[in-house]
Amino acid sequence: MTSPLPRKPRVALIAGPTASGKSAIAMAIAEKHGGVVINADSAQVYADLRVLSARPSVAEEARVPHRLFGHVDGADIYSAPRWAIEAKAEIDRAHAACLLPVLAGGTGLYMRTLLDGIAPVPPIDPAIREEVRAMPVAQAYAQLAELDPPAATRLAPADTTRVARALEVVRSTGKTLATWQQEKTGGIGHAIELMPMVMLPDRDWLLARCDLRLEAMFGEGGIEEARAVLARTDILPTAPVRLAIGVPEIGALLAGVMTSDQALAAAQLATRQYAKRQFTWFRNQPPAMWPRVTATETCALLHDFETRFPQEA
Repeated sequence: MTSPLPRKPRVALIAGPTASGKSAIAMAIAEKHGGVVINADSAQVYADLRVLSARPSVAEEARVPHRLFGHVDGADIYSAPRWAIEAKAEIDRAHAACLLPVLAGGTGLYMRTLLDGIAPVPPIDPAIREEVRAMPVAQAYAQLAELDPPAATRLAPADTTRVARALEVVRSTGKTLATWQQEKTGGIGHAIELMPMVMLPDRDWLLARCDLRLEAMFGEGGIEEARAVLARTDILPTAPVRLAIGVPEIGALLAGVMTSDQALAAAQLATRQYAKRQFTWFRNQPPAMWPRVTATETCALLHDFETRFPQEA
């Protein structure tokens, strides 16, 4: 009689658009089942953006262990491959301590990189990276259209981060990013038992929640936070912390270009548009076997999670 194969270590994954309630359910799972919440949101890695990225509060972070939140300076260059390396290390630490890793976030690229692997792109020439990141996005997109036409066709002309990444790779390595991505290494998907939950609440509920949250951000430190980011001369104009939703709009307010009401309305619109894009991505892109859930109450979500993924005694 053959002995059963050893069970793979479990990892919970709570994914979905902004304002869908990911943090609350991730903390509830971690509290009940002895876990650690690991950030999988590209804005929440930055120390400069607690309020405007909707990072968990100090009190919330004290409830259960939190990792990879606010650990990156706004002037640093950060990437999905770097996050995946750090997330894997945190997952390993959690398992070594007999804790359940609970990934929570809305950055699909981060999750794909961690689970599927990293394209073995060589280090980018620092001079090329600095030149590309300092370009206006229109200029970068025009260069990309010449050097990597398929990438330019695939990407939105205003997608500053992805256009810059594709351009710096082809300029620095002589090969397109798509070519490098044909051979990925280091993914952990095969080595874990993933317990995913994709949160797709009612859209009207979600968009109303986005509006209310932006209003709270503006009144609870978001303006001061953006002011501090914009005052830093060591952060490039194209850096993610300067482009994060709320920062450009508050910059316009501080410059006298917009009124407070106009800046808030502009930030709310940008957030709703972002939430819609995320909603569409998470509805269509993750594997079909990942459960899509519509509940909004934390207790209902916790019950759903435990029903789908019974915990070991």
